[in-house]
Formats: sequence, C-alpha cells, structure tokens
Amino acid sequence: MMTFEGLDENFKFIVFEVENQARSTQKFMDAPSRKRYAKITSRDDYIDNLKTIIENKCYSRIHSDQTLDKRQLNKIRAIQVICVNLEKIADYFVNIVKQMQYLDDQSFVQRYDYTEVFEIMLSRLGAILDAYHREDMSKALYICKAEPMLDDVYKVRFDRVMNEMGMGRDAQSLVTVLFIFRYFERVGDALLNIGEAIIFSLLGERIKIEQFEALQQTLSKSGFSDSFSDIDFSAIWGTRSGCRIGKVEQREAELTSEEKKQGSIYKEGNLEKIRKERESIQRWKQLFPDLVADIYGFHEDADKGSMLVEFLNGCTLDEVVLSGDDELIRNALFILENTVLETWTKTMVELPIKTNYMWQIQSRLEGVLQTHPEFWRAPKSLGGSEVRSTEALLSACADAEDELEAPFSVFIHGDFNINNVVYNHEAQQVHYIDLYRSRDFDYIQDASVFMVSNFRMPIFDSYHRQRINSVIKHFYGFIREFAQRHGDRTVQARLAFALARSFYTSTRFELNFKFAKEMYNRSMFLLERIDQYRGGTWEQFSLPEDVLYY
Repeated sequence: MMTFEGLDENFKFIVFEVENQARSTQKFMDAPSRKRYAKITSRDDYIDNLKTIIENKCYSRIHSDQTLDKRQLNKIRAIQVICVNLEKIADYFVNIVKQMQYLDDQSFVQRYDYTEVFEIMLSRLGAILDAYHREDMSKALYICKAEPMLDDVYKVRFDRVMNEMGMGRDAQSLVTVLFIFRYFERVGDALLNIGEAIIFSLLGERIKIEQFEALQQTLSKSGFSDSFSDIDFSAIWGTRSGCRIGKVEQREAELTSEEKKQGSIYKEGNLEKIRKERESIQRWKQLFPDLVADIYGFHEDADKGSMLVEFLNGCTLDEVVLSGDDELIRNALFILENTVLETWTKTMVELPIKTNYMWQIQSRLEGVLQTHPEFWRAPKSLGGSEVRSTEALLSACADAEDELEAPFSVFIHGDFNINNVVYNHEAQQVHYIDLYRSRDFDYIQDASVFMVSNFRMPIFDSYHRQRINSVIKHFYGFIREFAQRHGDRTVQARLAFALARSFYTSTRFELNFKFAKEMYNRSMFLLERIDQYRGGTWEQFSLPEDVLYY
C-alpha cells in the first residue's frame, strides 16, 4: 500500500466526516431538530477546510518532491479529485437539510422512502478508503455504480411527483421533495467522479484550482487591490475549527522591507464562528492591546464570514519547544507564564462558577468514536468486580462534577493549544491566535488544554520527549502556585476532570492507535479515580502527577 505522510491522515478524516454527514442528514430527515440542523451546517466548514488543506498538501508534494514517479504523482492527484468531490457531497447534504424548511409538513418527505438512497450512498462512501489504498478495481466500479442507481431512484420519484402535482395539491411540498431527490442524484454524479479517480489513478487527472471569491471581496473592502494579480495568497496552516486561514500580502516588488515583514492573515468560515472570533479579538484588544492581532477588514456573505487581520511575527510555541535551544525555551515560558498571570489576574471575577468538563466530553464523543470506535467500553465483570461502561462512568463523573465549582472565573483563551500561542523573541512577547472559544470560565480549562497539547505532540524520541515533559512540569508548577496564591483549594480535583476531558477528546485527532490509546487510558484512569473518590472532600483530592508525562 502506497502512503504519503500527512496526506493519508487528512484523507481518512475527510472520508469519515462526509460519512458522518450522510448519517446525520438521514437522522435529520427522520426527525428534524434545530440541534441536528446546526450540527450538519457547522461541520460543513470543517470539511471545506480539510479539502483545502489536502489540496495544498497535494500541490506542495507534486511540485517540491522531485523523486515522485508517475504512479505516485497520479495517486496524489487522485486524492485531490476524490476530496473535491467529497466536499461537494457534503455541500449537497447541507442543501438537503436547508430544503426541509420549505415543506408544509416536515414528515411529508418520508412518504417517498429515502432509506434506499442512504444505503447506496453510505455503502459507497464506506468503500472509498479500501478501494483507494488496496487499488481494488471491483470496489472502484462498485462506487461508480452508485450514479445509475441514484439516477433510477430520482427518475421514479420524479415521475411520481409529476403525477401527484397534476392533482393540484401540496405543490410547494412536492417541488421541495423533487429538489431533495435531485440533490441525491447529484451525490451519485460525485461518487462517479470518485470511482473514476480511483480507476484512472495510474493515468492521472487534471487538477482544478478553486478561486477564493470571499477573499477577493474582503480584500476589496479592506482597501487592497481588487485584482488577484497584485496579491500573494498562500495557505500557512490548517485548523480544526472549520475555518480557512491564509497569509495575504502585496507583491514583493511593491513593498518596503518593513512592509514585507507584515502582511495580513485572511480567515474565512462559518459566519457565526467568524463573528464570535471578531468579538473575542475586540474584547482581548480592549483588555490587552498588544496580545492579539488588529482586525483590518470584515465581510459577511449569507452564512459565511471572512476577516483580514494583522500577521503576527514570530513562531508558534511548539516550534520553540521542538527546535529552540534550552535558553530560548526557558525565556519563552517565562514570557508566556507572565502573560497568562497578567490576563488571569486582571480578568478575575471572584464569584464561583460551575464547570462542564464531562459535558464537553459527551458533546465530542461522536467524533472520538468515529475515529476510534474501540474507545467506548461496555460493562464488564471480572471475578466479583464490576467495571463500569464508558457511558455509566461519564454519567457518574458528571454527577460528581456537580458537587464542584471553580472559586472564580477569568477570561480564558478557550483553545489554549501550544500552537495557538505565537512567540516573538525580538519583541519579547507572546500573542494569542484562534480565539473563537474565548469566554469567562475556569482557568483550569486553559491549563489542561495547554498541557495536553504538549503531551499529544506525536514526537517520541527521548530527547524531544524530555523537553516536552519539562515544559508540562514547569507549567503545572505555575498552575499550582497560582492556585495557592488565590486560595483555590479544589484545583487538583478540577484539573483531573479537565485533563480527562482533554485526553479523551484529543484522541479524535490522532490516527496512531497506540498513542491515541495512551491518551484514552489516561482519561479512563482519571475518570475512575474521580468516581472512586465521590463522597470524599474535594479539597483533599490529589492529582497523580505522572499522568501528565509520556
């Protein structure tokens, strides 16, 4: 099996996500709800983002790796074609759920039996990874055959709807049903393209480069040239938040040396998320003007939003930890901890606040179990001992969490991963990025996310692991000192809840099963320790520190 480092993981994730969208769409059609609608429409941005990341990796590999032979080139091109069509399929599912609002009675569509349609789609989506990796011609043909099958389904429903429209009743609902089944038929067209990409992966496919219309509009509103010919746009990183991010700057010939250092960051995605991030940046800006980027422009278009923000010079903290010398790491941590201390102290509100770490696990379970279905434990008996199921354990720990509360709140980052902190050595300061989840909450949320984001870096040689463990240990000491200074007597108990949450939910982003299982086991260990401690005094709970280190 031919593999490509980095690409294969993203490819697997996008297939999983589109399969999940198919299942969610069927559930929505069976029983529509606002929660299911929001879930489907919001996950579409994550799929769009994954597709862009994969495309960029494909182009980069094709143009930078001179050792690739023709077969390898065609395999990479096939991934690109497949992912473009997967993203189209995800869009069709969003369109289908949006169409449901036009039905006079939302159960109306159930008269036309769509179960067969979802069986065809899900079976083909489930065959993609095997067909591609094993170069299985029969499975590729199986995927292609979805197109005539879905055409036939559409034709039968079309004829029935046309006949019923002649009776002069339910015209709006009948037209809506027709549109819904038309989208199903278009899913068949995309599956045909996917099957053909696999079949012809040895021959190659043309790569189509998409245009960024939202970027053009945002640049125009922000005072940049209307023409793309005057702009360099290059993707610089991908996020899991459903947003597309890139660096934008004018052509080098038009810039001074100082301007070349600056540039801007373009970010585009779900309107509500972009709005929330803008609000968070504005609040951070009022409190700590130098901590976050300036916003140069903001644009709304239907359910999409885009921003142009200041490009922050420096490197992310994970780069410092992995490649900087010891003195640089110590200095970066000193600056970070002083910044965190200032933000927490200044925004502290000395009123108790409830936490929801167990709810956070439960809300992300579907993503975890899609990547690692093994991480859902059934109840077991061993001799006279009973082992709780995952469901029972989470429920018991949620009840235990109700007994706790943080003694005060602070304005937290909300997604305090190590790669969401930019360190500028020349300016001797850090900056926060990716602030969509900022809110007033328990500081332990940021603490646990930061430490686990260090832990989960997939670096296993002893030299770098020692560095990572040293950073975790140093930050844990900082947390304990802060808690002691502010009379937080339940810090270790709440940290156990928060770490269990961060370890468990992080497994959905790790395809290395051994490493993911390591994080899962630590989460289960902490949850079981919490469960066994119920009835005790939370102020006396002791966190087993070894759980922090790999």
